[in-house]
Amino acid sequence: MQYETITFEVKDHVAYITLNRPDAANGVNISMGKDLMHAAIQCDENSDIRAVLMTGVGKMFSAGGDLKYFTEFGDNLGSALKELTVYCHAAASRLMRMNAPLVTAVNGSAAGIGMSFAICGDLVIAAESAIFMTAYNMVGLSPDGGMTYLLPRMIGLARTKEILLTNRRLSAQEALDWGLVNKVVPDGELMKEAEALARRLANGPTLSFGSVKRLLNEAFSETLESQMEHEARGIVDMTKTKDAKEGIAAFIERRRPNFTGS
Repeated sequence: MQYETITFEVKDHVAYITLNRPDAANGVNISMGKDLMHAAIQCDENSDIRAVLMTGVGKMFSAGGDLKYFTEFGDNLGSALKELTVYCHAAASRLMRMNAPLVTAVNGSAAGIGMSFAICGDLVIAAESAIFMTAYNMVGLSPDGGMTYLLPRMIGLARTKEILLTNRRLSAQEALDWGLVNKVVPDGELMKEAEALARRLANGPTLSFGSVKRLLNEAFSETLESQMEHEARGIVDMTKTKDAKEGIAAFIERRRPNFTGS
């Protein structure tokens, strides 16, 4: 498939999604929403993809919605945003629910829906120069991209209200301290670190990773007993995979397992 606003390639079982509108600060328009949705579907459907790495071209991960682009819609802005959120929310949902782990490499600013995509990663690595900001109330808007689902679960309700209502900017180190990112690295080492992590995950038990993601996505809406039932069914389902059989055999034989993601 041809993409207009992102680059997409698969190499050694890792899919690389790169936001590619540097002249617009990698701002999200309808074309990018569509591209991200189709890329996310590819990652969800292609069993050869066992990890995904998302980043942005240039000095910014993404400045969020491309407001200059959206002013062109005039009184039809509401309709345009409804269309955009269909694509972006489908992309985010599939990225968070697919079996393959998602690593986000946050280079520079991640604002608005750009921040939503940054923190939807299963593992988030930030460059030292990265800045996280919600930005919505600066222009009289409210969040999208799953931000109000993710933030309270990651940093708690009080801190979520603080950054959404006051538009507090978080440096990479503050984001690490608050639990929004997993690691902060020097700018020049960002992609090296992110790629190494993605490759390591791509060699892991992909279906097991998917089960972990599903359990964690459900954890805040279930009772203790219902969650334990999901866990019981999940671990039983995993025993039927080739990777579980290989992992158990490798443990008994005291060797490194050779997972195939099946």
